[in-house]
Order: sequence, then C-alpha cells, then structure tokens
Amino acid sequence: MTKILSIFLMLAIFGCTFQTKHRGYVFPGNLEHDIASIKTTADLTDKIGNPQVKTINGDNIWIYYGVDENYRGPLPKTYDNKTVLLVWVSGNIITKTLVLHDDDLPDINIANGETQIPAAIELNAIEELFNNIGRFSPAGLGQ
Repeated sequence: MTKILSIFLMLAIFGCTFQTKHRGYVFPGNLEHDIASIKTTADLTDKIGNPQVKTINGDNIWIYYGVDENYRGPLPKTYDNKTVLLVWVSGNIITKTLVLHDDDLPDINIANGETQIPAAIELNAIEELFNNIGRFSPAGLGQ
C-alpha cells in the first residue's frame, strides 16, 4: 500500500511543476524612461530591436510585445507581465510612443475549435501518407 501511495505522490508532484517562459521582447524595467530619450528609428532598433509588426494602413506604427507564459502542471496556462510598446514613426523620426501594461490591455477570450477554411481538402492519415509520396528528395542529393 505504501508503494502505491508513494508512486501516486511522486506523479502528483511531477504533474504540479511550475515553469515560466517569456514570449516576445524582454523590455527593460524602466521602459518609459528609456523610450523617452530615443528620437530616431535607428536608436530604437539598436536599443530594443526590430518590431514584431509594422502597420501598413493608416499611421506608420511599430508594435513590440512581451509576455510571461506560466505553466502550473495540469492547470491552464496563465499570462502576466504583458507589455505592448507602440511607436509612431514618420520617416526615420519617432513622433510618439505609448507603453501599455497588464491593466491597460483588455482580456480576450480565444474561442475553442477551429476556423473552417473555404475549399480546404481534408485528408485522413492514409490519404496524407500517399499524397506525400514523391514530394521529398532523398537526403544528400542537395535538391
């Protein structure tokens, strides 16, 4: 009985691990102060890096995003320390910056399920296997 209980406790302990992964940019602690001194896009890319997104419609805005993703065993993932940096750019000059943190950002619930793709071909595993025959070159041929 003690062996079964000890095995159960070990599995419970291993299942309750805590892990945090950082996604996106790692911003400095005093981001607002550091951004205030940056006036050109060259300085911005030197200090923070290239943006994840540049808008193509409307104002030219560079967007940077960083978040901590927390794993706690079998519980769902949680996100904290969300930070978004928005930089309005005109040519090579920065005209405006805005830093948004957790409290400034809305909570968005992602729907479960999949989005249907129009005219998509759905294949089962066997059809997928036979569909891939001849599509890949043998290793070492350099093609």
